[in-house]
Amino acid sequence: MTTTAAGSAAGDNNAELPPPPPPSASDKTGFLKTCFNGVNALSGIGLLSIPYAVSQGGWSSLAIFLAIAAICCYTGILLQRCMDASPLVATYPDVGALAFGRRGRLAVAAFMYLELYLVAVDFLILEGDNLRKLFPAAAGFRLGGLRVGAKQGFVLAATLAVLPTTWFSSLGVLAYVAAEP
Repeated sequence: MTTTAAGSAAGDNNAELPPPPPPSASDKTGFLKTCFNGVNALSGIGLLSIPYAVSQGGWSSLAIFLAIAAICCYTGILLQRCMDASPLVATYPDVGALAFGRRGRLAVAAFMYLELYLVAVDFLILEGDNLRKLFPAAAGFRLGGLRVGAKQGFVLAATLAVLPTTWFSSLGVLAYVAAEP
């Protein structure tokens, strides 16, 4: 048996990986759009939430932030090693297949899709909470024979506002949608 760079002793798993399809010109996102999306995500999630987190957790919470940053850096190094081990590795499921074979690919893909689903649900719940606090006088409504509360109505409104963005044929268009006025 051979051992791959990812530490699998189950044999050569590279033969199980199909070659990735070549990206077309419409599938590629330019450098500026990628930078804009990255800065938008980092400033919205990371930079703006750190002062609140420190105010809630105290100065000692900065040690936890540094530990998390070190773990993320080490994880990135491990992912780079896995990608360098085989030219066929292009996605997270490919890394799972390289490390654990077909079951690894399926497990990684299942966790990825579950995470994406739960992030979307979390976003909708947060939008419902935030809009309910922003408009406390908002009342619920009736939809047919169903009573919909204000929070649930805001969740439905956020869902209807975000849903069309999932129908884009090119992800490059999301750079323009992410630009909030």
